[in-house]
Amino acid sequence: MISRRDFLQTSMAAAALYGTSGFGNWARVAAQQLLTQDKLLEFDTFGNVSLIHVTDIHAQLKPIYFREPSVNIGVGGNKGAVPHVTGADFRKLYGIDDGSPSAYALSHSDFSSLAKGYGRVGGLDRVSTVINSIRATRPDALLLDGGDTWHGSYTCHHTQGQDMVNVMNALKPDAMTFHWEFTLGSERVNEIVEGLPFAALGQNIFDAEWDEPTELFPPYKFFESGGVKVAVIGQAFPYMPIANPGWMFPEYSFGIRDERMQEMVDQVRSKGAELVVCLSHNGFDVDKQMAGKVTGIDVILSGHTHDALPEPVLVGETIIVASGSNGKFVSRVDLDVRDGRMMGFRHKLIPIFSDVITPDPDVAQLIDAQRAPYVDQLSEVIGRTAEDQTLYRRGNFNGTWDDLICDALISEREADIALSPGVRWGPSILPGQDITREDIWNVTSMSYGEAYRTEMTGEFLHVVLEDVADNLFNPDPYYQQGGDMVRVGGIGYRIDVTKPQGSRITEMTLLKTGERIDPSKTYQVAGWASVNEGTEGPKIWDVVEAHIAKQGTISLDPNNSVKVVGA
Repeated sequence: MISRRDFLQTSMAAAALYGTSGFGNWARVAAQQLLTQDKLLEFDTFGNVSLIHVTDIHAQLKPIYFREPSVNIGVGGNKGAVPHVTGADFRKLYGIDDGSPSAYALSHSDFSSLAKGYGRVGGLDRVSTVINSIRATRPDALLLDGGDTWHGSYTCHHTQGQDMVNVMNALKPDAMTFHWEFTLGSERVNEIVEGLPFAALGQNIFDAEWDEPTELFPPYKFFESGGVKVAVIGQAFPYMPIANPGWMFPEYSFGIRDERMQEMVDQVRSKGAELVVCLSHNGFDVDKQMAGKVTGIDVILSGHTHDALPEPVLVGETIIVASGSNGKFVSRVDLDVRDGRMMGFRHKLIPIFSDVITPDPDVAQLIDAQRAPYVDQLSEVIGRTAEDQTLYRRGNFNGTWDDLICDALISEREADIALSPGVRWGPSILPGQDITREDIWNVTSMSYGEAYRTEMTGEFLHVVLEDVADNLFNPDPYYQQGGDMVRVGGIGYRIDVTKPQGSRITEMTLLKTGERIDPSKTYQVAGWASVNEGTEGPKIWDVVEAHIAKQGTISLDPNNSVKVVGA
């Protein structure tokens, strides 16, 4: 990790590279309660190249509420390093005043109260306004989309991603890379990609049968920007067939493929690239490790782990930029490139406060057109949160949305135990707010949403928890192959994140009886999002909707069933 205090000093020590972040400007503006569109977008144009980065939008066309995580545990060499710093420690690190819009945008503390004051965030019509503002000063700025774009909502599911494709095309990206998009199935992905008016990049997307690069997803593309020859190399999510159903895209294989990344960097340099940008969906810790292994990358635009960092992290001579998720932020990076070398940069993480930024009317109209056939279904109210209940997802362990989903699985599927995937996407719901069908789909929408019911022995349950825990807490980032920890209902356990695989999970307890889980006993387990082909059961959104409708008002007991040590 590099602190704000050391940032400039360390940057200047690295081959005379120098850089600044515009975070301090909007943080001070926010602290003074002087939020305006002009202030949010204020930027002293610098150098000769501008990059605009968005990532992990997850099909959120409209403004939302989105709570940042209260728990984000780093292990091994990343313990205590950003992005594994949250709450008061995060605010102290970046000089954020409590209660400010900066605190609301970047931290979880006092979220519900601040949300009522500062309003929703995101909305692609507002994102378009920000992009247009940057292009007004830098017409040849490159707009790069880090993926997880065509997934995560009711309309995206029902149009097989077409709503997002139509709106993103209107924003005119220059390139994108991929993850959840592949869960539309390879046939649909191929169909969309063949019609895209911009580059679909993935140096690590290979033909599975021949173990050769694909033609549909080239490794890189050259651009001319500010008189500079820029190479953008795509890096799709490496662990697609592990984290998602490989049977949906059997023609493709992935992986990190460091050696090929180095080959691609060397290749574009030999072809005259003066600036090399990696558009990545690795996840932040993997990107840090890759930056230490692969030489010659100037900028990594990081995605997948949904981290929002107000300043880049420097690894050697590579800057890594993290731009959040759900359309909540846009990153601008201006670079000074001279004599084939990046000499300096300025960066600004721009928060999309939807009540402050004026919507782009053309994009707003286009968004409404995508949603028009589904408005009645989207807006139907299913229930309501209690006056003291916030629903959110982000964090290494259960969020309240996950608790609600687990409760629904246990109740509707008549199970002892519920398992819900540790996915990071999904907006938040404030206390006393209506819960619509759209809200439910925003946290459950996927192409393999069957809610299964099966029997598992206590021993097998332990294996499942240990396996997922290793995906998250293996000290080598290259073995962190999934999302966050599987969410559980009806069961409690203790986890020591410092232990090796097989010995992290202990004290597994069936909550309804208080008895320890018996390795030889069989339990009824309900879950969803199985990667196994042929999984049967009702759709998870129907299960959750039925449960919420019966409850009417949602009020959840605090979940203290997971005890974490070693963090």
